[in-house]
Amino acid sequence: MWRTHSHRFNGPPIDKLQGSAFRIPTATPESDGTLEWTATTLALVEARAAGTTGIGFSYADAATARLINDRLADIVVGCDALSVGYCWEAMVTEIRNLGRPGICSMAIAAVDNALWDLKARLLDLSLVSLLGQVRTSVPVYGSGGFTSYAIADLQEQLAGWTDQGIARVKMKIGREPEQDVSRVAAARAAIGPANELFVDANGAYSRKQALAMAQAFAEMDVSWFEEPVSSDDLEGLRLIRDRAPPGMDISAGEYGYDSVYFRRMLQAGAVDVLQADATRCAGITGFMQAAALCQAFNLPLSSHCAPSIHVHPCCAAQPVRHLEYFYDHMRIEKMLFDGALEPVNGELKPDLSRPGLGLEFKHADALRYAV
Repeated sequence: MWRTHSHRFNGPPIDKLQGSAFRIPTATPESDGTLEWTATTLALVEARAAGTTGIGFSYADAATARLINDRLADIVVGCDALSVGYCWEAMVTEIRNLGRPGICSMAIAAVDNALWDLKARLLDLSLVSLLGQVRTSVPVYGSGGFTSYAIADLQEQLAGWTDQGIARVKMKIGREPEQDVSRVAAARAAIGPANELFVDANGAYSRKQALAMAQAFAEMDVSWFEEPVSSDDLEGLRLIRDRAPPGMDISAGEYGYDSVYFRRMLQAGAVDVLQADATRCAGITGFMQAAALCQAFNLPLSSHCAPSIHVHPCCAAQPVRHLEYFYDHMRIEKMLFDGALEPVNGELKPDLSRPGLGLEFKHADALRYAV
């Protein structure tokens, strides 16, 4: 149905689209309040048109790449490479009976990200220039501080970021609640009073637990409390947002896969800052939809993980406050992509001299991680 209209457009047709998956072990075992892991899977998409290849990716399961190759590639190949929105609608229609959240949205995300990269490369533009730049750089926060870390390792990682000029850092909490206050105090001691300290419970607490923790964390000047309760508990998030100490933002949204999810969260008054992830919410297209919703609700937006995907849309989306410079993902992106950026003075600045996302995949280096 979709491709019958493709002759109306003027760009070159997409002639190839391929998904692949790579499983990269973590440097050490990692955990947060509700999950433990020892490896991260990157689902890569390469989309080609007119001799040019665009790349995009998601952090997902290897099944994502199979869905891309089995279902989405046939939908996208033959479509106009400049009509990213058309391809996006076609993919969303294709997965209707498979369910929009989860693997389907992450598969669409990887393809959508590749198509945006391809379009910008075909036009010989950086992606942020194509999207419409509103800022030259985006502030980052260093993110890691896993619950699996010993106190000394936690302090070393967070202080390492602040020493580099990253003025805000985030740690994980919630696995052993009885240890959380002392761990947060140790983190504050390591980074000093001048830097911002964020905490992320990944939904590990009950409502009353979270309220008690918020009061305790306020003593250490914590300014960001992420997912104090499950992000599905909108009433609980709203309760904690209403009762949190002054100066402490409540945030959630990383598990949003579509704009309906984000709209419900915003309508419920559940967060001070919305989070969205372009590797989950059906790509840069979905991320920009989340940004539009934030503008409508007069709330800021923060990107979740995958810094190399987010730097361009974050510099093009008006309500963005900052970008998550996540340890696990920045490590993988530096290993597997030429062009992965390093923060300067606590900010990431897209390289306008490189087309698209500014990334080149290191196939030879990635081969040993192929699934």
